[in-house]
Amino acid sequence: MSELAVQPTPAAAYDDVARAFDEIATRQARGSRPGRGYHELVLAIHEATIPAGSSVLELGSGDGDLLAALAPADGVGVDVSGGMVALARGAHPELEFVHDAGESIDLGRTFDYVVLSDLLPYADDLLGLFQSAARHAHPETRIVIHSWSQLWRPALRVLELAGLKRRTPVRNWVTPEDVENLLQLAGLERVTQTRRILLPARIPLLSTLVNGILANVWGVRHLCLSYWIVARPQPRAERRPLSVSILVPAKNEAGMIERIVAETPVIGTACELIFVEGNSTDGTADEIRRQIELHPEREIVYVEQTGRGKGDAVRLGFAQARNDVLMILDADLTVRPQELPSFLEAIATGRAEFVNGSRLVYGLEPGAMRFLNIIGNKLFSVVFGSLLGQPVKDTLCGTKVLERHRYEQIAAGRSYFGDFDPFGDFDLLLGASRLNLKIVDLPVRYHPRTYGDTKISRFSHGWLLMRMAVFAFWKLRVQTLKPRPRA
Repeated sequence: MSELAVQPTPAAAYDDVARAFDEIATRQARGSRPGRGYHELVLAIHEATIPAGSSVLELGSGDGDLLAALAPADGVGVDVSGGMVALARGAHPELEFVHDAGESIDLGRTFDYVVLSDLLPYADDLLGLFQSAARHAHPETRIVIHSWSQLWRPALRVLELAGLKRRTPVRNWVTPEDVENLLQLAGLERVTQTRRILLPARIPLLSTLVNGILANVWGVRHLCLSYWIVARPQPRAERRPLSVSILVPAKNEAGMIERIVAETPVIGTACELIFVEGNSTDGTADEIRRQIELHPEREIVYVEQTGRGKGDAVRLGFAQARNDVLMILDADLTVRPQELPSFLEAIATGRAEFVNGSRLVYGLEPGAMRFLNIIGNKLFSVVFGSLLGQPVKDTLCGTKVLERHRYEQIAAGRSYFGDFDPFGDFDLLLGASRLNLKIVDLPVRYHPRTYGDTKISRFSHGWLLMRMAVFAFWKLRVQTLKPRPRA
């Protein structure tokens, strides 16, 4: 890899920070590194956030260990300390390191991820730092920000005095609210926000209990040492022309097929309607074929499901889809097809990267949803909203929309969660969350079913959903504290 030209020495405004970290680099070269357990936790959370093989720019890259652990296909580190840059170049010659201030650097190219880890306390120009992150971002870039809570200010000072933390010239104590304001001023917007690390040390079993479980309890999590914010560039104003694939999983829905064809609008630059029919006993497959013959002007596709369950139908249908945007429409039409243009608008304008229907905003029609189902929906929304780091009001609404290339990214990483979701809703939501996609709720009106019976069992499926919630918590909050195995 060719080495970037060394940038000019940072301005005098950064001299105190540069000198302090030059001294730390000297001590670290001799083997002194207090706070190793904390740094391992930080590294593990970043690894769970940023996929290996991405292009990554780290502003304030220090010794380069974090950047190297992310295994980037293209990795560049920038640091104000010449000593740290020299240390990083010696330890990680496969990466590029630049001696400059993060506020002023301009590499003339963009990255998939821009990382600001433990950097905000030392920045001379906070707005300039966020503008630099924006300067190196393309429309799908994620900016990963990690900093300290002010509640820990006295404790960190005690740790420094005890020699358990390196002494550093902290200039700023920046709150998450400050970060959100700075993001807006720099043309960026927050996607997710979480709080992590209640015990900044690695102690077998105890660290897992405290950081993996207690740190996620409501109220307790506000005591965590660090907050994590993932941001993206604000969407551009123009509306993109996109083609659409509308997927309809249909089992024993023969009485609804004609209505679906008649009421589903043709939207986007091209529009295909995909029926995935699985093991029906009421003639659903025959009715789909009949509608295809009756409507040669429509692009209607019939797919025979070989597996079982809605989740399998969604994966099969999306694999067959050919267009830019993928939509799920439930065959019972409890959510009307006339709602779909609003979903497309949210995607086409970039205001959302994953649009989730929410049935719990408008008043429900009598008989549309049973009382226990309402309670269950609200419960799971609270649980999964906390896990996702974004507010999601109705996780179980079947109407979900995203771009096909985003779905392909979710499918490529499906092994992380496994084939655990028979409904398909959480497979998509959790996958979108792991990619830090901007998830937006879109209120929809929910109508009573007019044909056939519901496929959902309140009790057996409710128990399954509870198990899924525990499983998702373990994967997203506990296992993310374990570093990836090293080659």
